[in-house]
Amino acid sequence: MTLNSLEQVLAADLAEREANHLYRRRRISDGPQSPEMLVDGRPLLSFCSNDYLGLANHPEVIAAFKRGADRYGVGSGAAHLVNGHSSAHHALEEALADFTGRPRALLFSTGYMANLGVVSALASSGDAVFEDRLNHASLLDAALLSRARLARFAHADASALQARMSESSARRKLVLTDGVFSMDGDVAPLTELSIVTRNSNGWLMVDDAHGLGVLGREGRGTVEHFHLSQNDVPILMGTLGKAFGTFGAFVAGSEILIETLIQQARSYIFTTATPPAVAEATLASLKLVRSEEWRRDHLRVLIKRFRTGAEQLGLSLMESPTPIQPLLVGESSKAVAMSRALEARGILISAIRPPTVPEGSARLRITFSALHTEQQIDRLLDTLDTVRNEVGV
Repeated sequence: MTLNSLEQVLAADLAEREANHLYRRRRISDGPQSPEMLVDGRPLLSFCSNDYLGLANHPEVIAAFKRGADRYGVGSGAAHLVNGHSSAHHALEEALADFTGRPRALLFSTGYMANLGVVSALASSGDAVFEDRLNHASLLDAALLSRARLARFAHADASALQARMSESSARRKLVLTDGVFSMDGDVAPLTELSIVTRNSNGWLMVDDAHGLGVLGREGRGTVEHFHLSQNDVPILMGTLGKAFGTFGAFVAGSEILIETLIQQARSYIFTTATPPAVAEATLASLKLVRSEEWRRDHLRVLIKRFRTGAEQLGLSLMESPTPIQPLLVGESSKAVAMSRALEARGILISAIRPPTVPEGSARLRITFSALHTEQQIDRLLDTLDTVRNEVGV
């Protein structure tokens, strides 16, 4: 294939994506994460960040990052198993283990890489991986790359999982679920899933990227929210770039689990460690996550205010008790039109379309931060009502 024919094929694919209202474009922000941002040169009120607790620009976190850079420099220089594992990384792993109530924790560069690493280390040909149909793409990719047999069960349906597991004669059975589903905002029924998994001699892994920091006592996430133990959920993955406001991810579990990942998780072994300064910043944000309960309290106030107002306006919100509040639109073209109309009025909310969500379920993914005000929620509701009527949703 010549270069020109390659470009012709790809150009046709891009044109088709554009025609189907599925084309994605990057925006350029200038300044830190906050409710009010400068995006593409315009001031916008943002409701699409995962900085749920408003810690990404916290002065104590910034100061810790600067101290870390002064002490360790900018880059880590190598993978953790070469010479990239600093005292800052080690201290953060110990703090995360304490936070989650588990013997050990292991840092990964991203949540995507953590999921790839865990599944490839624990499952392979001859094994089976069972996944909720609405799991994050990284969990689905992890199962496919592991070469284990992938079986998907109906969303948040423990009985469907039980039926799937009862059909399997696999050597190992690994069950994967989001704790909080990133596009729907609902919470997985972890108690029921854990019972089914244990009764089927399987292992349950929870990706709590959107639950940690937000749910549970001191923000310990969905596992603590349901009062479950390590026996119920032996594998816990969390990310640090959302409620924690920094960057990276971790897996928490038993001593044997973490040692197994150190030896066998390729995405850990063959990746440069995150900068130690990021670990220092995360240590500071972790203290704030645990101690400043007012952030979670305020989020609950905002969520209730928004859902009450949306119900009064007849807006089609999906069921969610979390800072993720999806407004179901349906058609991709209308979701894009609403997003653009909101932006024209100074409000930034992304349109989420297939394949990120199922066909016919395009939506506006509205997210809240502890730094939003009730007045900003009211402005959002008024603007949504206006735009909804304009677009015909």
